[in-house]
Amino acid sequence: MTEPRKGQAPAVLKRDEFHLEFRRSFVDPTFDAVQSEIAKIEQVAWENYINGNKTPITAKAGPEFADPDYDMSVEWKATRDILIAAEARQKDPATKSRVLLICGSARNDGSCPGEISKTFRMIKFAAETLEASDVEVDLLDLSQLISSYDKHIYPCKGCVSTAMPLCHWPCSCYPNHGQRQTNDWMAEIYEKWVSAHAVIIMTPVYWYQTPAVLKQMIDRLVCADGGNPDPTTTSGKNAKKAKELELKGWPYPKHLAGRAYGLVVHGDVAGIEGVRRGLSDWLDWMGLIDAGALSRLDRFVGYYESYAESHEALDRDLAMQQEVRNVASAVVNAVAEIRAGTLSTPDADLDRPRPK
Repeated sequence: MTEPRKGQAPAVLKRDEFHLEFRRSFVDPTFDAVQSEIAKIEQVAWENYINGNKTPITAKAGPEFADPDYDMSVEWKATRDILIAAEARQKDPATKSRVLLICGSARNDGSCPGEISKTFRMIKFAAETLEASDVEVDLLDLSQLISSYDKHIYPCKGCVSTAMPLCHWPCSCYPNHGQRQTNDWMAEIYEKWVSAHAVIIMTPVYWYQTPAVLKQMIDRLVCADGGNPDPTTTSGKNAKKAKELELKGWPYPKHLAGRAYGLVVHGDVAGIEGVRRGLSDWLDWMGLIDAGALSRLDRFVGYYESYAESHEALDRDLAMQQEVRNVASAVVNAVAEIRAGTLSTPDADLDRPRPK
């Protein structure tokens, strides 16, 4: 048995250190009138922290899980049940085709940037094309992370690198009430992905990479590729049990496979091809199906021109506007063929010698 390695975790905060961390959220003088109430809340939060109170509300898992007596998080179970219902709707041939449009830019006019992103405008071009094809459109605007109150996508903790079965589908790392890691947006985002017949991601390039808001979501989708749908098999986050389970042979289930995808990556100087390739490779790995060469687009907007006039550059680039619409049209065609069972995937029946 491979024993979990130890020795990196930070020390538990002492009471005075916890006080300083907790009170940083209440420096606004408008809180002065309720200092005694805040002190009471702080004491409760301290007790939850020091006791490791991650999942305060639990219920027995029940007969559908390997360990029916496991005390399961009610919040996790609710998210899991929503995903099962969403998967059933997605596979129902009577439902309308649904495409998830993801805006990967961190910019919007509700915060410091003071202006909408070009990516959001491209999303609108695609939405018009999809709606004209009688496709249901679901929008995920990740820029809400910068301007919506208390909305979070918390970082992936890397459970999969300890052992794949330790990474649960959906993610069970959050919420963690004892660590004050709540309001995790991913619970809703998982449902959006599961409900979709196709996904179109549109993103700018930030320093040769995807924006942080998009990368946070990508990392938290690792549980969709090989994740464990039964956390009772690992008694929650028991690393040793997870290692044992993986070494016995793990099937690495691909929970989002079979959906179509399209991509639009844009930049102003460099990095567009690398980002587009990285996103394509990631989606291919998860078992999604590209909608053809015209569905994977990378373009410069206002190459080496001023940031201040970048929207005007997009206004002038009518060819790119049409290319974005073509991405949406290609995805519409792919979804129709996938749902009809006519899309040709020549390697679909091949066995993977390396299932990971």
